[in-house]
Amino acid sequence: MAERESGPGVSLRVLEGGRAAETDGALLRDFLAGDDAPFEELWRRHHAAVHGLVRRYARSPEDAKDLTQRAFLRAVSAARRTVRRAGDDFPFRAWLLRISANLGKNHARDEARWRRAPVADVDDLADGSAPADELLLRRERERRVKEAVLRLPRRQREVLTLRIDAGLTFAEVARTLGIAEGNARVHFHHAARRLAELVRAEEGEP
Repeated sequence: MAERESGPGVSLRVLEGGRAAETDGALLRDFLAGDDAPFEELWRRHHAAVHGLVRRYARSPEDAKDLTQRAFLRAVSAARRTVRRAGDDFPFRAWLLRISANLGKNHARDEARWRRAPVADVDDLADGSAPADELLLRRERERRVKEAVLRLPRRQREVLTLRIDAGLTFAEVARTLGIAEGNARVHFHHAARRLAELVRAEEGEP
């Protein structure tokens, strides 16, 4: 069972429950009314997409896990007023992913994470669990790709991370960002091309 915090000194658990047929809006409404059980189903449905999205910005697996939990808490808290107006049709997934993306970007900015060497890499080198040259080359390329992603225009970056990291379809990306599906495809195409150009430039390739 996953745990979540709802305030200072308050901890709630994801409880067992069979509510797979209910809409996200209905689950969220019941949860906000005081029933903890629906949170488990919301978590089951969406935690993989959220985790895939925030890990782009996370320095470590622990950071990604923490960001995932924080994204759910922030989304639920921020939805209290809106869900009462929208009812069972409340688009919780789109709401959650927008908040996750913003949380991840803020985390990357505040931590200046691309400039810090991951502790795990140092440990791997120390214990010989991976060839030093292979590990350093792989990590260096990952760093360049991640830096390049952050240099993309905002909309391109959002579409790319939602499509690749969260695993959304273009239709889902469009709904999440409030844009047309065709625009989502165009932004993705430009993002992929620009990302390749930035990485090649960083590696000194023509």
